[in-house]
Amino acid sequence: MCRNITALRGLEPVATAEEIEAAARQYVRKVSGVQSVSDRTREPFEAAVAAVTEATTRLLAELPPRKQPPTTVPPLRRPEVRARLAAKQR
Repeated sequence: MCRNITALRGLEPVATAEEIEAAARQYVRKVSGVQSVSDRTREPFEAAVAAVTEATTRLLAELPPRKQPPTTVPPLRRPEVRARLAAKQR
């Protein structure tokens, strides 16, 4: 299992669509071995991300609540990650 994917179930506030998609993207990168999307890999890669995002969203909605919150904070909730992403977009 990819160690970079954090548990999203039980977060307060609940996992956002952005966090779910980021986890899906990391999963698809890991299982496909595609780190950098090219013109050849873009369509199947993005289709897989969309399918995993949809399945994960449905899964999180259908599971019962957790008794304990996850022990790790998802990357998109960490200030240093947010700062790095903001710097990339400039």
